[in-house]
Amino acid sequence: MMEMYTDRLKLRLVEPKDAEPMERLVNDREIARTTLGIPHPYPPGSADAFIQRRQEAAKKGDGFSFAVLDRQSETFMGIVGLRIDPSHHHAELAYWLGKAYWNQGYCSEAAKQVLRFALEDLKLHRVWAAAMTRNPASFRIMEKLGMKHEGIFRGHVLKDGVYEDLTYYALLRSERT
Repeated sequence: MMEMYTDRLKLRLVEPKDAEPMERLVNDREIARTTLGIPHPYPPGSADAFIQRRQEAAKKGDGFSFAVLDRQSETFMGIVGLRIDPSHHHAELAYWLGKAYWNQGYCSEAAKQVLRFALEDLKLHRVWAAAMTRNPASFRIMEKLGMKHEGIFRGHVLKDGVYEDLTYYALLRSERT
């Protein structure tokens, strides 16, 4: 099993046992309103299907979704993932944490470890991420990771009946310090 550690966190590939705590945490309007692919309410049973898809992606090397766990208690806190495009040697970085874990540096800590995995272990050329412009906490994480702002796509996605602007950041392996 693939595992990574930081000072406070354990990251491992998502497993079926994560479905219940994942659904409990992600079924929060505050999380759904600023994430691109999470609906509210979160449909019961959807975590099982998500985990199965992400396990299949990991087997094929198309992506990795890591459960973010408290290192001591192994409490499930959220997910940091990579969706890989092998033909271009790049990946999209995405993340969410349960609201109880916001503003404590956990997401930056976990995302930094996954970014290191992408660029050093997987030897990807580029990792990029996007956030709604009205979610500065998300793109501040990208900035803390050393990612460079690449631009804003105006009215790029439709979320809850509203067209949202997305801001994009990326880091090339050659830029990693």
